[in-house]
Amino acid sequence: MVAWHPDARLGTARRPNPVSALPESSAHGALGGRDVRSDRVLAGIGMVILAVACFSTLDATAKMSIAAVPILMGVWFRYAFQAVATTAVLLPRHGVALLRTAHPKFHVLRGALLLLTSVLAFLSLRYMPLPEFTAIVLMGPLVVTLLAATFLKERVSFLRWLLVAGGFAGTLVILRPRGDDFGWSILLPVAMVMSNAWFQVLTSKLARTENPLTLHFYTGWVGALIASLALPFVWQALPSWHWWALLFVMGFMGTVGHFMLILAFQRAPASTLTPYLYAQIGFAMLGGWLMFSHVPDRVSLLGIGLIAACGAAGAWLTVRERRVPIEPVES
Repeated sequence: MVAWHPDARLGTARRPNPVSALPESSAHGALGGRDVRSDRVLAGIGMVILAVACFSTLDATAKMSIAAVPILMGVWFRYAFQAVATTAVLLPRHGVALLRTAHPKFHVLRGALLLLTSVLAFLSLRYMPLPEFTAIVLMGPLVVTLLAATFLKERVSFLRWLLVAGGFAGTLVILRPRGDDFGWSILLPVAMVMSNAWFQVLTSKLARTENPLTLHFYTGWVGALIASLALPFVWQALPSWHWWALLFVMGFMGTVGHFMLILAFQRAPASTLTPYLYAQIGFAMLGGWLMFSHVPDRVSLLGIGLIAACGAAGAWLTVRERRVPIEPVES
């Protein structure tokens, strides 16, 4: 549901230019290696686009499910599907190494934050059109910048402050709180973005020492287990099998989307892939039009464009400034 994924930090490591380090007789082979790396980058871009298409489908099915499925029941199914699918795929391959972590408490907190983000996202989708919702979700990198400056005391450049201000201006343009229109529901997407931002900050810290597949594993199980506590109070029989099929699609798309992001950032640097995450807005517009007959008005399009431009620029600038040399996980 959230396109700006924490595993965006898992870019390929920066190494010295292999061509310049080789003798002339080996240069041709190294140049041939460039084609291999180019293929990996193109594959990474394709996987990112597939991932955001999955997330847009997840959001659209979540919005549809609200008509008949209790929100906590839908959230539980989404995380239970991810937890079971992740375990079935990863545990036989990686064994108990997948479970090893030095920070179990942080995994619980991280999973709880993402679960809260999902609940707020489902509630937001009840009141908001899909494209506008997606654009506000993609405020994530800008809000992380704000939290880093205010709470983590990190130095933030003037350009970054301009991007943050531009993103918030785009959010206000989309929400357009006016008089009687200002109700409690307008605070839902704002709370969602804040919850997700803290999730991203915590993930940024854990990503320095934890295997990304371990992060993915615990995310699903923590969310599923916490949601299970509320399940007896919200469970109800669904009107027909179509709603169960919708929940299956929702869980499947969320799981596949996150796996695609992990695979993408194993194959290409985050600085290359980050701008493509904002293709999710285009998929959201298409889904909103096809499934809900909604087309954003000109003012909303202005806000969406402003958030996309500021968010993509801010995320790309973050990666370029930090230049974090993290080795990719073998797939």
